[in-house]
Amino acid sequence: MTTANSLFKPFSLGSMELPNRIAMAPMTRSFSPNNVPNDKVVEYYRRRAAGGVGLIITEGTCIGHKAASGYPDVPLIAGEEALAGWKKVVDAVHAEGGKIAPQLWHVGAIRKPGVEPGGDLPGYGPSGMAVPGKVTGHEMTKEDIDEVVAAFAQAAKDAKAVGFDAVEIHAAHGYLIDQFFWEGTNQRTDEYGGDLAQRSRFAIEIVQAIREAVGPDFPIILRWSQWKQQDYTARLVETPEELDAFLKPLSDAGVDIFHCSTRRFWEPEFDGSDLNLAGWTRKLTGKPCITVGSVGLSNEFLPKPGEASFQAAEPASLDNLLQRMDNDEFDLVAVGRALIANPSWANMVKEGRLEELKAYEQAALTSLD
Repeated sequence: MTTANSLFKPFSLGSMELPNRIAMAPMTRSFSPNNVPNDKVVEYYRRRAAGGVGLIITEGTCIGHKAASGYPDVPLIAGEEALAGWKKVVDAVHAEGGKIAPQLWHVGAIRKPGVEPGGDLPGYGPSGMAVPGKVTGHEMTKEDIDEVVAAFAQAAKDAKAVGFDAVEIHAAHGYLIDQFFWEGTNQRTDEYGGDLAQRSRFAIEIVQAIREAVGPDFPIILRWSQWKQQDYTARLVETPEELDAFLKPLSDAGVDIFHCSTRRFWEPEFDGSDLNLAGWTRKLTGKPCITVGSVGLSNEFLPKPGEASFQAAEPASLDNLLQRMDNDEFDLVAVGRALIANPSWANMVKEGRLEELKAYEQAALTSLD
């Protein structure tokens, strides 16, 4: 195997110093009753920090907007009780030498009435669409937009106050911010609709508001994706030139790290180059980037074509990942399901104990170990 040394170099940005390049990818777990992280959540994150993860990015945490939540038992990043719960998580991670950032989340038009908090409120979106061409929710007014921008900023301010080391903005996978990016779900005719530059205005305002709330040295991560849960083939940009035009305003607004979500990290993003999405993003912006997508596993998170159900994902070679790290294509690596199966994945890789790594099976999602 190619040496794993590149994974274990320190990394620093602003006020955040990491012992290595391994991040825990954000993964929705839905184990926070009444939207408050409890002692089981504290222990879940503590174990990954003790297992050697440099930066933990939490599951999506819903901001304090009335229609932000779309799934039961998802933690909030708003309100005294939820913030007190997160303070316990932060303290536990720090005690193990790790760093931690909450992923700030608003599900947008995907929300269905009945999920708490929010009760009978419909999903909110740029055009009330969870999928292109089908209006099922509320089309956001300018007042709604201003409220959500302010809620993102307040969530970031509160996160910093309880001791988080950075924040990540969830702008991927067909949720609210991505619904603004995506032409299929953004048919607005005002300043928040039109071409991709105009559709990015909402995200830019959120980044700017968060930067003002947290100050100049507190890292802001932005997670984005081409693919959507509504359409895995969707793409925001088709060329490096279009990607550059999309990313530059976000970078200028205050994004420090781009978290580039792909389903398979080894796949090239554009013809004529082996660079993946994170590689291209780093090349164009000069900003640190996180790669993600089936790291360390043989299968992605969906069943293979022709299979009725998901098969276990066995541990896989890291050679391709490490070669890309050695080539400085990206700065950090987010590990997801492999860390659910192996809380000490980082330490096991560092110590060369690859034969001890366990396969990931869907049954692991039924508990918070």
